[in-house]
Amino acid sequence: MSNDDFRRELNSAFDDVTGTPSSGLRDRVRSAVTQAPEARAPYWIAGVAAALIAVLIVGVLYIAGPLKPPSTVGGVTTTPTPSASASPSAEPSPSVSPSAEQFVCTQEVIQSTSQDTPPPLAYISGLRTGTHGTYDRLTIDFGNRLPPQVKIGVQSGTTFTLSPSGMQTTLKGANGILVAINEADLHTSYSGPIDIVTGYPGLAEVKRIEDFEGVVQLGLGVNGPACYHAFYLTNPNRLVIDVQTPA
Repeated sequence: MSNDDFRRELNSAFDDVTGTPSSGLRDRVRSAVTQAPEARAPYWIAGVAAALIAVLIVGVLYIAGPLKPPSTVGGVTTTPTPSASASPSAEPSPSVSPSAEQFVCTQEVIQSTSQDTPPPLAYISGLRTGTHGTYDRLTIDFGNRLPPQVKIGVQSGTTFTLSPSGMQTTLKGANGILVAINEADLHTSYSGPIDIVTGYPGLAEVKRIEDFEGVVQLGLGVNGPACYHAFYLTNPNRLVIDVQTPA
């Protein structure tokens, strides 16, 4: 449409309006028509700027991590979990089977690494025996702490001297093992038998030889050579003596 045609249409529209139009109406209409695109320009620019800002915010959130999707490893989706410190729990120390190289057939001293001082004596609370094929086991349980030192000796024959009476006693078996436990007590916390006949192929008998003034001695009657493997275990505290069975 040409400018002349546009003017004629506007004049015709003004003529149809009731009353006499204002003298400046035509100029205001013309100004509104010509300035409309420029007035709308700032709104268009503001919209584009807002869209760019939104894209930047989403990108930052993605990189920072909150919008980052969980990673996939080997076809399994993994999501991070908060770390938690595991509470310590006391578990019994394992009791392993001795190998042939661990058995000794001579005197040995077993030292405890325990730093406990009270009470003055280690109270024996249990004497347990068991057979395991290539060895028989004596387990000496302690109700409070491990003794600081245990001396283990071997002898030919099974005759032992009871203390403090000085009387002789002979156990079953061919050879003997004497277990001397210092700073120990076999009567305060122990109420079981003091002479245990097992009938095992290696460890034939266990008997109390002494329980006097903080010294406990146990005599072991052994079938075959007096070879053994002794060690401490904790949780609960115990001394384990494995006696090798004869071949």
